[in-house]
Amino acid sequence: MSTIQDTDVHNAIMAEVHRQQDDLELIASENYASLAVMKAVGSPLTNKYAEGLPKKRYYGGCQHVDTVENIARKRARALFMVEGCDIGVNVQPHSGAQANAAVFLATINAGSVQSDGSHTGDRILGLDLSNGGHLTHGSPANSSGKKYNATHYKLGDDGWLDMNIIREQALAHRPKLLICGASAYPRIIDFAAFKQIADEIGALLLADIAHIAGLVASGHHPNPFPHCDFVTTTTHKTLRGPRGGLIMAKREFMRRVNSAVFPGTQGGPLMHVIAGKAIAFGEALQPSFREYSAQVLKNATTMAETLMENGIELVSGGTDNHLMLLDLTNFDLSGKVAEESLGKAGITVNKNTVPNEKRSPFVTSGVRIGTPAITTRGMKEEQAKWIAQKIVSVLRNPTDEHKLLTIKQEVEDLCRSFPIYSEWTA
Repeated sequence: MSTIQDTDVHNAIMAEVHRQQDDLELIASENYASLAVMKAVGSPLTNKYAEGLPKKRYYGGCQHVDTVENIARKRARALFMVEGCDIGVNVQPHSGAQANAAVFLATINAGSVQSDGSHTGDRILGLDLSNGGHLTHGSPANSSGKKYNATHYKLGDDGWLDMNIIREQALAHRPKLLICGASAYPRIIDFAAFKQIADEIGALLLADIAHIAGLVASGHHPNPFPHCDFVTTTTHKTLRGPRGGLIMAKREFMRRVNSAVFPGTQGGPLMHVIAGKAIAFGEALQPSFREYSAQVLKNATTMAETLMENGIELVSGGTDNHLMLLDLTNFDLSGKVAEESLGKAGITVNKNTVPNEKRSPFVTSGVRIGTPAITTRGMKEEQAKWIAQKIVSVLRNPTDEHKLLTIKQEVEDLCRSFPIYSEWTA
């Protein structure tokens, strides 16, 4: 088979490679997968259909991809299983969103909105989107909020999860499925406390650990098992694998979960991505990954402390994990403008809503930043402090084009001291 080079696509890819090399990646949900992971995702496994599960496929010729999927399942179980809790694993979801959709399909009944505004579907209760929740936790913009009867709890006035507030909401609404987990919450999640509430109202409990999965796997955040019935996650972010999803559940629920993945919510699994997941899970089982996760936390703590020392307000007053949420309300600066200005300085972040948000989700009053990617590059506390100081400088001078260009050059100099994927840029 001849190799056909598409110059237009190649040039776009290389431009992105150089952006990743020359800019500081501070989006909390992004990271750099290893070359081994990327090679697996670009392997001939992309050619293979494998609907079903290992040894229970609807296509022939699956003996080798069966081996790959079993390796991925075994390693995922080793990463997250706790003693005395038998869990099953499905590595096929294409994303964290599809993992959540499959759990919903497996556990609760969909409904519709009636003329009087009532909803006939089973109720779910999750963290409000503007308070750090995720679209798939019942946002009205998402299928989870359209198909199911979704309600939400909010953070306390201090920016922390308040279990008394959550219990009051749970008692008032009696959800069939209680959701814990977030996309922009910088503190430890008390899964045992959520379990007490779920038991009190007779609800099933789902933990979405997409952001903290790597920290859970390395022992730097409490494990949702044995407290939770279902655990979903993405496989990138702090877990540092390919973009994809993963479902784990107590064994009694796995038959329903497997059917909800296929044929319930998707067709053939992406076997090349599952190979990348298997490699990433193997990497996360190594002692070096625990050291990496510890450094992610050290860098985040240093960055948070430096920001606060320079007058930047953080939601909840700091961080316990890999991310922090900057509240720019007192700066009279929108998240959209902050994101754009930091981008001009070579610092990539994302705008984010904050509790009691007054602006639209397209503008916002906050910025979310995280340390997984810079830590993968080898940066430590010294660099984290320097980066935080540059962020402060940009936020105080968001329209000073000369200053932004000066910082961008300084950022490029730093990044070249911590190269990534050098064989791509050679």
